[in-house]
Amino acid sequence: MTLPTAINKQDRLLCVHTDDIEPVDVGAVLPGLKVWPLYLDSEQGYWILRVQFQPGTRLPMHFHTGTVHFYQLSGTWHYAEHPRDMLKANSYLYEPGGSIHTFCVPDDATEAADGFMVVQGSNVNFTPDGEFVNVMDAGWIEEVIIECCKAQGRPLPRYIKPKAKAGFSDVD
Repeated sequence: MTLPTAINKQDRLLCVHTDDIEPVDVGAVLPGLKVWPLYLDSEQGYWILRVQFQPGTRLPMHFHTGTVHFYQLSGTWHYAEHPRDMLKANSYLYEPGGSIHTFCVPDDATEAADGFMVVQGSNVNFTPDGEFVNVMDAGWIEEVIIECCKAQGRPLPRYIKPKAKAGFSDVD
């Protein structure tokens, strides 16, 4: 077999260097969170983020419509439903689709929990009493990032956003 013709030509390495950019503070919408968007694909339902969760952060209870792969870089967190099962630095976590839980960083944590997540589908968020709050997916995440950047008077971060051909968010 001969080398096939490239279907998707890549003129450059599609990468995001999170050490070179400031995260987006989305605390006005999701208290305690700073986000580095890496890949947002609202059509295929994938969102890949690096997220820093401050001590005391508690996300809404949520139902996953798809899977999550999470790699913890530093700090610790747990599910409210399983407080003794702490995810610590340099750990990998798999969350199956259809799971329900509440993400918590301990109030007495000495550092932020910093992690990298690959999410397929949506988080359907609920109050502790089980009342529907909202749906968090790649499109919602992107809108939150855009609105927070506008409110903070900062430029939008660069992230990979697939189109008919893969490219960066800030390049037509």
